[in-house]
Parts: sequence; C-alpha cells; structure tokens
Amino acid sequence: MNSKIRLGVLFGGRSAEHEISVLSARSIVAGLDPRRYQVIPLAITREGRWLSPGSARAALEAGRAEGLRGALGLCPGAGERTLVSIGEGADGTAPEFVGLDVVFPILHGTYGEDGTIQGLLEMAGLPYVGAGVSGSAVGMDKALMKGLLRAAGLPVLPDRVVLRHRLDLEPESVLAECLENPGLPCFVKPANLGSSVGIRRARTPEELLGALNHAAEFDRKILVERAVESPRELEIGVIGNEVPEVSVVGEIRHCGPFYDYQTKYFARENPPPQIPAPLTAEETDRARHLAAQAWKALDLNGLARVDFLMDSEGQIWLSEVNTMPGFTPISMFGRLWEASGVPFAELLDRLVAFAFQRFEDRQRNRVRPAG
Repeated sequence: MNSKIRLGVLFGGRSAEHEISVLSARSIVAGLDPRRYQVIPLAITREGRWLSPGSARAALEAGRAEGLRGALGLCPGAGERTLVSIGEGADGTAPEFVGLDVVFPILHGTYGEDGTIQGLLEMAGLPYVGAGVSGSAVGMDKALMKGLLRAAGLPVLPDRVVLRHRLDLEPESVLAECLENPGLPCFVKPANLGSSVGIRRARTPEELLGALNHAAEFDRKILVERAVESPRELEIGVIGNEVPEVSVVGEIRHCGPFYDYQTKYFARENPPPQIPAPLTAEETDRARHLAAQAWKALDLNGLARVDFLMDSEGQIWLSEVNTMPGFTPISMFGRLWEASGVPFAELLDRLVAFAFQRFEDRQRNRVRPAG
C-alpha cells in the first residue's frame, strides 16, 4: 500500500505570469520530500488546455506548457475525493485515472490566483494549498483588497479606481479626476494581476494617460495609487489558517526605477535583499503586526506575502497582499521563512498540512437544514 501523499502540483495557466508559475513549480517539485510525496505534475497551457502528468513533466523541463499533447480533465465526485482523467496521450495509450489527495495550485495571476481554480477544486472536493475562493479573489483584485484593508483601519495609500469602458469613452474626464486625486506622481496598475506586470509610474499628465491605456490592456479595472517617493520596500511571509504565523521582515533592493517585472525577475545587477531588514525593533513589530492584521482582514488561509512601503518619515503603508507568492529560487517568500528558521522542505510540508486542516474544517459545515 502506497502511504505517500499524492500531491498534484498545478502550474502554467492563462496568465501573463505563466513563465513565473513554471519556475515556481520547478522549485516546489525539487523541494518536496520524495519519501513523503508522490508528486503528480499538472500543467495548464496559455490557451487553458490541461495537460496530462507526462506532458506536464515535459513542460517543467521546457519551462513552458505549450506545444504538448495529452489532455486532462477533473472528474468531481468520481471517487477517492477526486480523480484526474487523463485522455489519450502521444503514445496512444488508453485513458487512465489517477487519484489525488491534495493540490498545490502554484498559479499566479488571473485564472489561478483569483479564486477561479479554487472554486473548481472546491467543487471537486479536493484539499488545496492556499487561500479559499473569497480570499483569493480579494487578494487578486487590488481595488477590493484595498477597500477591505481600509475598512479594517489599516494604512493604505490614497487611490482611485478607473474602469476601462470609462477610459475608452471619456479619457479627458478620467485623466482630470486622477490628476485631482490621487494626483502626481502615481502608480497605475491593472487591478487583477501580479508580478508587477502592466505597472507604470506617472510623473506627468501625458505619462499618466499612457499608463492608464497600458494597464487597460491587461484588465478592465485599473488602480491609480499615490506614489511614495524613494520608499523602502518591505515584505513579510505569513502562513497558517485561523492563527497566522509571521516571518521576519525582508527589504527588497533593486537597481530599477521601481520593482517592475523585468527588474524583479531578469535584472542581474540587483543587489540581494536584506533579510532581516535593518529596522528598529518598533518598526519591525509594527510591520509584523500589520501583516497579521491584513491576513485576518482578508480572511486568508495557507500562505501569503504581505508587501509594504515605508516613506521617509517612517510611516509604513500596506501595499498589497499576494495570496500565492512566487517560489522561484529568487523569490522572497521562501527566503523569508528560511531566515525565520523554517527550511524550504519543512515549509512545503506545513503548507500541505494547512491544506488538509482547512479541508477537514470545511467538512464540518452542514449541507442540509436541521431536520
């Protein structure tokens, strides 16, 4: 009898962060203890096609989930919680069924980190790593997230939400409103994206209009947020379920004008992050307390990375919460927990345990009225 946990590592996806998801999956698969886990890779192409485990392994090696055969489909309720149906592969073999115990959906951005895949896994009755449907959705949507954080009394920067259809119909009015509040300089971001994709800084009205149109290429909802001049960029890892555990504070250092996609993942000259960050004890306690409060305000589970900006006066602003942070070799989340005394393999074990814990707790919910 196989006593190993059958863990599906789901990666790729229909997102601008497709490549980062593949790199994260590589790190996770390499970091899992083979004595404890039977790892079943599951890939989604950019077009949304699910690949069989054999094709998914090839995708991990290639660094992208494209140009591969082998269809896959989830079969909710087919037994053993959920089965994965593997369609006919390149070698002409007949379909087979592979059982899963738990899924690690290392999908970044839309169609993966936004509650969509979490809803599918809930319907399939499968435990999974990370936040639930609502926590994932509000964590992905920066506009909704900031509204909840602000309602909880947490410090967030002034911002304005712009809808793409208004930008199309009346760009001059939208521009005037953004110039009035939050004003310049500002950052313009797609509301539903991560890894700094689609973000631009605007210092002039012309740059602001260009940034709005650029962000509108990625999402129908655009967040315009007041910029902090020369901020210190702090990050904290959080894990757990009802009771969050908070890592040490790390500080990002980079050579770009801001921490955009290219600077984050491809700039070779970036100095290493400082972990722990050189802060006073009071500043450290403040940031860690805010991270735990943000976790509770968004009703999160499993894991998250909470990002902050510290201005020149020492004010700490909550920037955003990432409910499925990267697991690439250069990603901060794993580094933060290593510095907190939790090695990578142990971190993965704990995340899987949190997934089972949350699943068992959800099973306590009644699905029929009292008789």
